[in-house]
Amino acid sequence: MRKIWLITKREYLSRVTKKTFIVMTILGPILIALFYAVIIGISINQKTGERTKTIGVIDHSGLFANSLINPPKVNFIYADTSLSNINFEVDGWLIIPKDFTLGSPKRLLYKSTQAPTLDIQGKLTRAIESATKNKKLILNGLRQTFLDSLNLNISMTTMEINKSGELTNSKAELNFGLGVAFAFIIYFFIFMYGVQVMRGVMEEKTNRIVEIIISSVKPFQLMMGKILGIAMVGLTQFLIWIGLSGVLMAFISLTFALPMDTISNTIGESGGAQNQGIPNIMNAFFDLDIGFYALIFLFYFLFGYLLYSAMFAAVGSAVDSESDTQQFMLPITLPLIISFATSFSILSSDPNGSMATFMSIFPLSSPIIMMVRLPFNPPWEELALSMIVLVATFIVFTWLAGRIYKVGILAIGKKPTYKQLFKWMLLK
Repeated sequence: MRKIWLITKREYLSRVTKKTFIVMTILGPILIALFYAVIIGISINQKTGERTKTIGVIDHSGLFANSLINPPKVNFIYADTSLSNINFEVDGWLIIPKDFTLGSPKRLLYKSTQAPTLDIQGKLTRAIESATKNKKLILNGLRQTFLDSLNLNISMTTMEINKSGELTNSKAELNFGLGVAFAFIIYFFIFMYGVQVMRGVMEEKTNRIVEIIISSVKPFQLMMGKILGIAMVGLTQFLIWIGLSGVLMAFISLTFALPMDTISNTIGESGGAQNQGIPNIMNAFFDLDIGFYALIFLFYFLFGYLLYSAMFAAVGSAVDSESDTQQFMLPITLPLIISFATSFSILSSDPNGSMATFMSIFPLSSPIIMMVRLPFNPPWEELALSMIVLVATFIVFTWLAGRIYKVGILAIGKKPTYKQLFKWMLLK
């Protein structure tokens, strides 16, 4: 243990004292705070967002005279077909052909000096479709007042029945945000610092430093020291980022004197299912068992990293250059990539379904998927089983990786195959 601690200390101090580590540790929270400031600025000052576009309408069919409903950020201005009032400035022209009828709508024409975005094309098409449907309904005996009454704006409040039978706020938006944040942090941490473990092993191997080091320590001790040392580096940087980002974001909020109702309206307009507003979301956050979430997150955060880093270290010990790692990296990273990619669909559709349950117990995907499920209160027995399986897999994989590392760290000049790696695992 003493030798592992010495190697861990060396790996940690050699990295945290580098200028690149110091710069990125300070620059990361600043970039996060700047991104936060931009979002606040756009939310408060609508002038910095999308401006309202003026669209000139030339209706040769005569069906839509002054009857198109303006979509968000679009204002229709009508010109007669003789073009006698064409002197107003517009962002583009929507031309409805003469043979456009309610029974046989034809292709529309849009002209502008700038290439139109897909957003504006969709808004114009939907405006014509809506107006065409309304006119068809009016011709079939419906009144305009009845059609106007069909434009509804319905909101929903979601409640959750707890174990004692009481109704509580389901915290839908907060659960979604927590799941996404947990998945992203663990995915980013494993990839970034797991690859650092692999590169560190390759660097010592190619520089032939490792031959001197293993004369005084065992290969397994060297591997574990590297993994733990770089884990401490990542954890240090992560904690600093969280602390500095929180301080900077709080300062920006106070500086902007952030109106909570503006942000609440922005969240609601962006398509959220439930418009609680920032104050309610913050209250819901502090109602959570933060200590429990922090402990579970820390467990999967560390053991997920340790599991993958052991495999990254084994790959680094088996090859001589980074280009040789590609054939071994895909089987390692594929479960991680699939977990991160599917976590959003699992989160939004069925966080307690059979697929989500399996992936939250399967050790190569559980660090991400279980953290996605955690805000949705998975059964405690599934959580316990997932943690036990992850720890057991970490022990087995670390033992196997140690055997590859023991042989591969001194193997130079030949590109190994999967068959050779399997033989190295079986060597006594």
